Amino acid sequence: MWLLLGAELQAQAPFYQGKTITFLVGSGAGTAYDMYGRLLANYIGKHIPGNPTVIVQNMPAAGGLAAANFVYGVAKPDGLTVASINPAHYFNQLQGNPEVKFDWPKFTWLASSDKSEHMLYMRADAPYKTIQDIRNAKEPPKCGATGAGTTGHYVPRMLEETLGAKFTIVAGYAGGTEIDLATERNEVVCRSFTTTAFFAREPYLSWRRKAFVRVLFQTGSKRDARLPEAPLLGELMDEFKTSDLGRRVATVMLGSGELGRPIVTHPALPLDRAKLLRDAFVKSLSDPALLAEASKNRLEIRPVGGEELSKIAKEVIDQPPEVIDRIKKILAQ
Repeated sequence: MWLLLGAELQAQAPFYQGKTITFLVGSGAGTAYDMYGRLLANYIGKHIPGNPTVIVQNMPAAGGLAAANFVYGVAKPDGLTVASINPAHYFNQLQGNPEVKFDWPKFTWLASSDKSEHMLYMRADAPYKTIQDIRNAKEPPKCGATGAGTTGHYVPRMLEETLGAKFTIVAGYAGGTEIDLATERNEVVCRSFTTTAFFAREPYLSWRRKAFVRVLFQTGSKRDARLPEAPLLGELMDEFKTSDLGRRVATVMLGSGELGRPIVTHPALPLDRAKLLRDAFVKSLSDPALLAEASKNRLEIRPVGGEELSKIAKEVIDQPPEVIDRIKKILAQ
């Protein structure tokens, strides 16, 4: 009888009770992705039945592809490994990158902490004060990037396609911190990344006080109040009469911003456990204590649910051949 009762109690115990979730972050320590990942890791456990322990592990190799590949095909489909991945990794799949070991829409999409608009900073002492200056330049500015399929790479390439502004991409940096240091050393003069990161941490807080950089453009439907002088991409496309194909290419390439900072897990995760994790992330991202900590650390919280992320992930892959072919050509440059 006691054995039977013990078995019943064990069956009723939450799956996550006494277990540990590994939260992979596909970027280096100290980056905005890392900050968001660690913030969530501090709260997600208390919103999961069974209150598992959550540990964070950085896996920045190959621009974060290693983390995406691991959670997709190496980790067990049990919900004990989740990953914060680069939202633009679908470009690597579109290009047929042999390092890609995933099918983008098939991830189990859990949540995103925010939607990300993009921008490009330029050293203030560089001879490029506007996008028009870059269009007219004999020598393109050097922008830093970690690798293909990252914001530092695809946004400048998108600007070439839509606005005719040429850039030289210097890739191979270990992470955003290394690109910023290279900017300070004048090895490169520009970098594209998220507006959220630009207002969240150093060195950008000091850079803005010292007017070390200027912002040459921003994405989004309206100008960020903190960047009133930086034109919108849409405004620039109107000014330079971007073609309909170019505009559609830009929409697909900026789909990564709609995905924000997505958290995913194995595609074969059982549906009931996927729902449990999605609900837990939603609760975490509305937790007053998390929101207070996020505000203290200048981290914007604009949650996106797993079902919406799944829909966006399918849309960015399911495009007409002419759009896909154009994106492939842009990213191959």
